[in-house]
Amino acid sequence: MEPRGLMGGFYRISEWIMRLSVINLLWLICSIPFVLVALVMLFPGVELPEEQVLSHLTTSLILMGIVAPFTLFPATAAMFAVARKWVMGEVDVPLFKTFFRNYKENYKQAMLGGILYTILFIVLIVDFFVYREQLNVLSYIFIAFLILLGVSVFNFFSMLVHYHMKTFQLLKNAVLITIGKPFRSLSTAIMCGVVVYVSFFVFTFLIPFFMGSIIAYLSFWNFNIIYMKLQEQAEKLRQSEEEQAEEAAEMDREDLVKDDYKETNK
Repeated sequence: MEPRGLMGGFYRISEWIMRLSVINLLWLICSIPFVLVALVMLFPGVELPEEQVLSHLTTSLILMGIVAPFTLFPATAAMFAVARKWVMGEVDVPLFKTFFRNYKENYKQAMLGGILYTILFIVLIVDFFVYREQLNVLSYIFIAFLILLGVSVFNFFSMLVHYHMKTFQLLKNAVLITIGKPFRSLSTAIMCGVVVYVSFFVFTFLIPFFMGSIIAYLSFWNFNIIYMKLQEQAEKLRQSEEEQAEEAAEMDREDLVKDDYKETNK
């Protein structure tokens, strides 16, 4: 029996700490090749000459991009699948079973989506560093595109675990939702940005235990609000169409009755 009152509150908090930390650790373990490459390449341990920084960063991004679709993206899809269960009210799902089942089921689509997203990210990041010294305005445009692309990745994972669609449809709809719902996209970017900032610069212990799982939960929670509103709009549209069809049918019946009345009076 679940305790109540203050002890019940502590119990529920401890449960959520356990859930978030377990899923975050599973996410990092399944992403170990990407994590190792990122640590080795981005933190080489020696100070590089200024003229080699851009070249080293480009090489690092390419190597991380090669590894990410096969490790980071499937692991993130599995994490989002568990977050979806939590947002939908299924908070007591078996964590290991749910994570690894969805890791296996979504691996192919997550990998294909990861390849396409990685190419886009590398192109935008490299262009940003190439043009930042020449055209400041253009560099800000690249930053805006990177933010939009990042938010669309969160929507891609949310749609991947929520819908049964082909990979290209998922990518297209993720981009369309990101552009079509700018305020929701901005709120997702801000919330996830705050989590990343706090994790890296304030409480670094959040990185191995909570950062990824909190981002997944917040991202799917925001996506679910969009989904529910779209469902409401679709339902209103369906009801409106049914009402119009009923009105049209009623008018047809009235016309038929009038025609019958005229025929009988002839």
